Amino acid sequence: MNQLFIKLEWKQMLRSRWMQLVGVLFILVFAAIALIQQLALPVDGFTRQTASFLNLLLFPLPLFVLTIGSMSVASDIESGWYSLLKTYPMSLTGYIFGKYISLVLSFFLILLMSFAVVLIMSGVAGSVQLPLVFVSLSVLTVLIFAAIAVLCGVIAKNRLHALALALVVWAAALLLLQYVLMAVGTFVAGHVTLTLTIIMMHLNPAEFIRFGYFLFSGQTTVLGPSFFEFTDFYNSVFGYLLFGIVCAAWILGPLFIGQWILSRKGRAE
Repeated sequence: MNQLFIKLEWKQMLRSRWMQLVGVLFILVFAAIALIQQLALPVDGFTRQTASFLNLLLFPLPLFVLTIGSMSVASDIESGWYSLLKTYPMSLTGYIFGKYISLVLSFFLILLMSFAVVLIMSGVAGSVQLPLVFVSLSVLTVLIFAAIAVLCGVIAKNRLHALALALVVWAAALLLLQYVLMAVGTFVAGHVTLTLTIIMMHLNPAEFIRFGYFLFSGQTTVLGPSFFEFTDFYNSVFGYLLFGIVCAAWILGPLFIGQWILSRKGRAE
């Protein structure tokens, strides 16, 4: 039953006009950045190319995953489709992870098509590069924000509420928390600001992925000398292990919380 549900959800998601438009837009933007990379002069370090890939990784991709994923779950609850599914021999865990897997597979397909376009351009031009770090962290971004999207959809009362909640989460992760941290840094000591920044980096998945980009691409010098000990730890075996644990927590945590909230709603009904 669970496999059949995943196939059904995946087909419905691929047929969605929103998903098709997002796929076309993401492929075009990704191809444009790769083309600019081909025309640009090779420069070592943190270049505009690196910044473009990083912005694509952190801004449009989480936004698309959060909005589409949360509205998909909220739509099931609002339309009564979820109530109908409860009459079938499918567990609550099967529903949550089925929605999550179908959402992840849909965006994996978009990423695969985007990467294929770049590889085709590389075959024609011969100088287009596809950074392995970007590919890996793109997959990680989908895995993390798809889990958060499912949680937003479970919390929301309807699709409009889910859209608003997804936008708030996206804005908080990418913009608001940074501004709050900068505001706090204006009236506290430097070492306190550094400690708060490291804490917020682990509590904010977008910032943690940004840090992972610098870490695995060997560009941690961009963070400045104050983060030397922090980045030096993460370049060790224990640091890599901790990075994996934090990422796993950001994937499994929202899914289990969403399952718990949905079970509570079921008891309330």
